[in-house]
Amino acid sequence: MHGGPGPADVGSLDDAELTQLRRDRIGFVFQYFNLIPTLTAAENITLPAALAGAKVDREWLGYLVGQLGIADRLTHRPGELSGGQQQRVACARALMNKPDLVFADEPTGNLDSKSSADLLAFLRRSVTELGQSIVMVTHDPRSAAYADRVVFLADGKVVSELEKPTADSILDRMRTLET
Repeated sequence: MHGGPGPADVGSLDDAELTQLRRDRIGFVFQYFNLIPTLTAAENITLPAALAGAKVDREWLGYLVGQLGIADRLTHRPGELSGGQQQRVACARALMNKPDLVFADEPTGNLDSKSSADLLAFLRRSVTELGQSIVMVTHDPRSAAYADRVVFLADGKVVSELEKPTADSILDRMRTLET
């Protein structure tokens, strides 16, 4: 990959290099989990390492599943897991390769409030403690309040920003943008 582990000019990368960048340096958490139904939770989590032909870091895997509270669910297939458990598996998968950047698309959209809070707290810790960057798309002010910075979009354009947001400050800004 151009530039080694530092910033890459993605416009100059070929298809193989783009694939490597996505696989090794970017993690994805989707609203609908995108787990492979025939694989166990452990196999879903370690899939990025398997695809990269890399050895699974068992210590890191243990840390992730311990932090996410799914250590006792690793032999289960997605259909045997609750929505919250499936999303925690998806989160562990996204973080398995220790990516620099994680994209999270409405990661709490299908979760109850307790599961949502647990997942968001974990993502917050991954930023604070592990130095990862997370870009999260959400319509929920409570979820957005976990961020360092909120960017408001309307019709595909940035219309406002908030630093160190709270749920109330986000709601207030949303109200002003609607008028």
